[in-house]
Amino acid sequence: MTEIMSQIILASASPRRRELLENMGIDFKVHISDADESVADKSVPPEIYVQELALLKAAAVAKEIIKNKSAIVIAADTIVVNNGIILGKPTDEDDARLMLSALSGKTHSVYTGFCVMRLSDAFTVCKNVRTDVTFKELSPEKIDRYIKTGEPMDKAGGYGIQGMGAMLVEKICGDYFNVVGLPVGELGDTLEKEFDFKVI
Repeated sequence: MTEIMSQIILASASPRRRELLENMGIDFKVHISDADESVADKSVPPEIYVQELALLKAAAVAKEIIKNKSAIVIAADTIVVNNGIILGKPTDEDDARLMLSALSGKTHSVYTGFCVMRLSDAFTVCKNVRTDVTFKELSPEKIDRYIKTGEPMDKAGGYGIQGMGAMLVEKICGDYFNVVGLPVGELGDTLEKEFDFKVI
């Protein structure tokens, strides 16, 4: 495998995370993680679970590019938690309908965990950020129309706040970008304070 020479490596296939990292002005390359996320312990609190997922991704990529000692790997994972239940990506339209119906008129929490790992000495920092999202009351017809757009099918919790899913949201409390998939403010602070990497 060709060695990746870029200093910052994003361990994610998410186009949304790529866009957010680009918006931070960071030069990076993508190396998609093949980590087995099923080994993460879902019995721990969600803020720990989501960090464990991010760490698994970072470690999997670090192992593949271990010779690139100048690399700093960034990995992240986002989950939606409603009444203590973790909502992943819908398996089908019926699953999406159940998720959106459960979120209707209620406040849920979105957690993004991220890990930054420096390969030269394996120094790693993992953090999580929580944002609370309140949905409007959604009619079954509105839910069905949204599902027919196809947008819910590859999103945790069955919606994308950066797309048409924004029209389902009444308010948020916390970092909007965290709901999109990467808390850019916290990540920028971590890179600067912990890794001496100047973002701006």
